[in-house]
Amino acid sequence: MTEPLILALILTLLAGLSTGLGGLIVFTFRRSNPSFLSLGLGFSAGVMVYISFVELLTGAKASLASHYGGGVGGWMAVGGFFAGMALIATIDKLVPEPENPHDAFLQQDAKGPPCKSGEDSRLLRLGMMTALTIGIHNFPEGMATFVAAMSDPARGASVALAIAIHNIPEGIVVAIPVYYATGNKRKALFHSFLSGASEPIGAVVGYALAYFLLPKHAMGMIEAAVAGVMVFISLDQLIPNAHAYGKSHLPMYGLLGGMAVMAVTLLMVH
Repeated sequence: MTEPLILALILTLLAGLSTGLGGLIVFTFRRSNPSFLSLGLGFSAGVMVYISFVELLTGAKASLASHYGGGVGGWMAVGGFFAGMALIATIDKLVPEPENPHDAFLQQDAKGPPCKSGEDSRLLRLGMMTALTIGIHNFPEGMATFVAAMSDPARGASVALAIAIHNIPEGIVVAIPVYYATGNKRKALFHSFLSGASEPIGAVVGYALAYFLLPKHAMGMIEAAVAGVMVFISLDQLIPNAHAYGKSHLPMYGLLGGMAVMAVTLLMVH
């Protein structure tokens, strides 16, 4: 029990900290690179959509079917999937539209130079709200990584990789407004890391729910719900923002690349 627990916590921590990699990548360019961001967002959407349908939802249906039978288990998995979508849609709705990254990123000018001095309060507030909102979104992702790793270490590693890839462009979109507002690379990097800190917290909550408050087979419902969360984030936020930053078919190339990488990764770990 101890070794799987430690492994699950380590995977969740690494997936969460990967937002900081996005903050680092931003500063390898003299200016922000919209094409790179578009590809990255499309790539992470492909990873998340593929693993949600091929790995998480399929695993959830199998787990629930073993307890309730194929018919009932299938309906429960589908119900959990749409319940996850409803949960993240509600969270998204509670964030005021002017500060919601789904709306704000589409209006953000990613091509302008960073401020050389002082702070732009509007951009700084946007960066703070972005970090907070992504942190809220990362909370159920931490639960997903932890639950998957406890039930199957190989699946947990796949989920952690998918979320880590997804978190890198999230770190980028947190860092850009903070850096543009302050001109401070350390502050931008700090907020990128901070936005991923909720994933280990989500892991602890997931552990409490799955192993103290909920029956074992409830993990199947949690996996199905998290699949819904990941698909909603991909379709509602990642793909629209990828199109906002990219030209022509860049988001689609990123999407297909993410699916291909995830497909190969899943074949390698199983």
